[in-house]
This record gives sequence, structure tokens and C-alpha cells, in this order.
Amino acid sequence: MEITFLGGVRTVTGACFHVSVNNLQILIECGMHQGENADAINKAPFIFDPQKIDYLLLTHAHIDHSGLIPKLVRDGFKGRIITTSATADLAEIMLYDSAHIHEKDAEWLTKKAFRAGKDIIHEPLYTIKDVRDSIPFFMKKSYGKLENLGKGVKLRFIDAGHILGSSTLEIIYQDSPVEKRIIFSGDIGKKDSPIINDPQYAEIADYVVIESTYGNRLHKNLEDTLSELIEAIKVTFKRGGNVLIPAFAVGRTQDILYTLNKLVKEGRLQPFNVYVDSPLAEEATKVYLAHPECFDDEAMKMFHDRKNNVLKLHFTASIEDSQKINKIKTGAVIIAGSGMCEGGRIRHHFKHNLWRSECSVIFTGFQAKGTLGRKIIDGEKIVKVLGEDIAVKAKVFTIGGFSAHADQKELLEWLGAFSNKPEVFIVHGEENVSFEFEKVVKERFGFITHVPLKGETVEI
Repeated sequence: MEITFLGGVRTVTGACFHVSVNNLQILIECGMHQGENADAINKAPFIFDPQKIDYLLLTHAHIDHSGLIPKLVRDGFKGRIITTSATADLAEIMLYDSAHIHEKDAEWLTKKAFRAGKDIIHEPLYTIKDVRDSIPFFMKKSYGKLENLGKGVKLRFIDAGHILGSSTLEIIYQDSPVEKRIIFSGDIGKKDSPIINDPQYAEIADYVVIESTYGNRLHKNLEDTLSELIEAIKVTFKRGGNVLIPAFAVGRTQDILYTLNKLVKEGRLQPFNVYVDSPLAEEATKVYLAHPECFDDEAMKMFHDRKNNVLKLHFTASIEDSQKINKIKTGAVIIAGSGMCEGGRIRHHFKHNLWRSECSVIFTGFQAKGTLGRKIIDGEKIVKVLGEDIAVKAKVFTIGGFSAHADQKELLEWLGAFSNKPEVFIVHGEENVSFEFEKVVKERFGFITHVPLKGETVEI
């Protein structure tokens, strides 16, 4: 088996690994890059021939893992995209949303060029038609069932506990007299996350490719996280401002809504207005409700008892409804995408609230280098929002306990579940974080470890 690490190495976005085994060509993930130089990287030709790929195995629906699928299909992919049922359903709505954004951005850039007297037509990365052409290639599978890909290669999906439908991939292959196993962790969820089940562990492997997003830090415990969230909301409302929460439409938004509802139900917060300003988040919430097989027991009970829903919840679908939110000066929690603030409606809410000292911004997820969210967290006093300089005067909170990723302790627990000593490849983390995590893994387990470079090919 040969593995080429094409993306999601020494960085947290653009996950993509090319596996060649027994004359099968397999992609693990086909993710979009976010942050610095993202447009150029995403538009660059694939370094492999899409027509020769037999399978794309997708761990979950987040755009940094699935976002280049329409481009792959447009460029000639004719194989099968294999994933869990919930992931396929989420990926469909996310890819349509992504295509819509790319089309609108290209249209805006073209008009801007024409106004400047430049005869330049900007093409979208891919279109809604490209997404429509991609959907028939998806094959929906269940957790735990062994799937035969042919040529001595088998596949099993294990619940990764990250978002709805997320999975760890167990690939069993025989390219020698001895059968071997390689595990691709996908994004590993943290324990006790709202709604979905805790991550399941694999027990044996010859090789492991593991994410390291939070490989050098620990999350706050749940009670400290909730206390900080409650305090942030109460203080902001007392000052006469709004709370802005940039959140991924899939996963994080549903977790936050579940948590806010629970806090109001328990009397720790008074009922208040929550605006989910994302058509994608509304669609994703419907997909969540359609897949109760992924829920833990507490979430199952709450979702099926309407008396438990006590939030003043508003979903805004149209642009007009979104614009009306900007007239609200106080007492609102506004949840909008994108999670790293690189696109979506959160930028419009920043334009109207970020400069107001009575407002607050709560970051609940990882912010990659070069993104608008990272610049705000890093303390920049003025940031570019929709082409305009906006002062950052709102109070900024980072509440890592809401992350959908395992922290260092939980990643080590996941690795510690193996009964043997697999060789480990550390990916999906900023470069310094991956190396810090590698050091801890070596000290704790004595595993052979690697932090691969982008484009590096390894034979195992």
C-alpha cells in the first residue's frame, strides 16, 4: 500500500489522502482548503487523475473534508463515494450551499472587475450543476458493517462522535501473505458532546492516521464551559448588546441550540431570542432530526418531547429576514456561519455589531491561521469585513469546551485503546501542534510516529 498525503497535513483544512493498494485507487476525503492562499490551492488541478480513482471514502460532511467533491466529479471522477447515510444527507445540503456561495462570489467579483474597467470574468470553483452531478455517486452505508471493495480490500465505518454521521475508517487489506489493517481516524469527537454518541474506539491496527487538531491542549470541563457561556450572555445583555456566535451550520449550531435550550429549561438563563441566520443550519437541523439513530439517550428524550423546547428560536431563511436582525440592538443571540468567519452571514452581523463595545463575540470552535476568526482571537484591533475596516471593540470570548474535536487527553485515550503498537501518522493539525502531539505519543506509548509533509508518499 502507498499513501500520498495531499492535504490536511501540518494544517487543519483540505484533508485528502490518496491510497493505492492492489491496483485500487482510493481517496480518503476530498476537502476544501480555508485560510491563507485558499482560492489558489482549491483551484489548482488535482495532482492525480480523477478518472482513475475507484473510491472516495468520506469520514464526515464538513467542507474541509468534502468540499472539493463537485470539482472532483466535474474533472472526471466516475467511481463511488462511500460514506454513512447521515453524512451523505448532510454533505448534499452543504455542497449545494457551498456552490451557491462560489457562484455568488464569482458574480460579485466579475461585476467589480467590470466596474473597474477590467474585462475579467471570474469563474466559480464549481457550480450547483456540478453538485447535482455529484449526488448520484454517493453510496450510503451503516456503522459496523464490513463492506467489500474488491481486490482484497474491505472497509468498516466506526462512529467517530464528531458530528452527525461522522466516522473513523477501518480498512482491512491484503497485499502480502498477512492481512493488515489501517485506521483513518477522521475527526475524533470529544466525550459527552451534546446530541450524538461518544466516539467508539478501534482495537487493533498495523497503521493509524490520526488527527491532531487539539493535540497540544485540553478543553475546559463541561461545567466551566457552561458557566463561561452563561456569564458571557448575561453580561452582554446587561450592557445592552447582542451576542454573536460564529458557528458551523452543521454540528456546532445544533450543539449550541441544544445547550442553550437546556440552560433555559434548567433556569440558569432566562428565555431570550435566538436567531439562527443560516438557511443551511435550518436544513442541517432537519437532517439531524431525520437521523435519531445517531443520538445519545438524553438527546433522544429532549428532541421527542416538545415541552422541552423553551428557547425563543427564530430561523431566518431570506436575506430580508437576515437584514431585519441588524435592527436589533440588544437582547439577541445571533448564530450564523461560517464557523471561521470566512464567508456567510456572520460577516454582515460583524459589520453591525463588532465595533460596539456593549456586544460580545463567542468563538466555540477552532479558527485556522489566516481566517477572519483567527485574526479577531489574536487581538487585531481593526479587521477587514466585506471590504470595510471594522474596529474590534466587542468583547471576545473563546469557549473551547464546545469544540467537536477531542483534546489531547481524549486523543491519547483513543490511541491507548489499541491492544497492539501501530505505526502512527499524525495529520490534521497546525505544524507545531502535530509535532507537540507526536512527542507526547512517543513518550506515552513508544509508537513509531511520523508527521508527513504535503505531497509525501509513504509505502507501508
